[in-house]
Amino acid sequence: MRAVCLTVGLVTAYYLLPLDGRGTARTTVLLTCGLLAVVLVFLWEVRAIVRSPSPRLKAVEALSATLALYLVLFACVYYVMERSSPGSFSEPLTRTDALYFTLTTFTTVGFGDIAARSQTGRVVTMLQMAGGLMLVGVAARVLAGAVRAGLRRQGREPPPE
Repeated sequence: MRAVCLTVGLVTAYYLLPLDGRGTARTTVLLTCGLLAVVLVFLWEVRAIVRSPSPRLKAVEALSATLALYLVLFACVYYVMERSSPGSFSEPLTRTDALYFTLTTFTTVGFGDIAARSQTGRVVTMLQMAGGLMLVGVAARVLAGAVRAGLRRQGREPPPE
């Protein structure tokens, strides 16, 4: 339930935050600080998993929190990028369009109805693609290790793989 509430809160904040400012420097700062926040939240969640009385449940919560933050971050960046450099995408992006583009890119569905046109847009999209692969692959492995460590700490070691 906490994961759902956090996701709803992040999406609500995304729609309410004043993201209409212009400037590529702001976009770069937003992306850099946002990615740092994703890493810090992830590391904090790994620590919480190891100490949790329910490490498996905490891992699901951690993955959903990290994923929601990651997706909302890129939706913000795409939205601000389109505002500061109109024409960066094949069509003007509303907040919903930016979130939609983020999700279609993350899920590798890529319907092709919205595409990055500018070099900056393509670089940021490639960063999202690579980061998404790392988030799914590396994060899942790290979270599984944290769950095992949490279970070992409680004396409920999982069966060997």
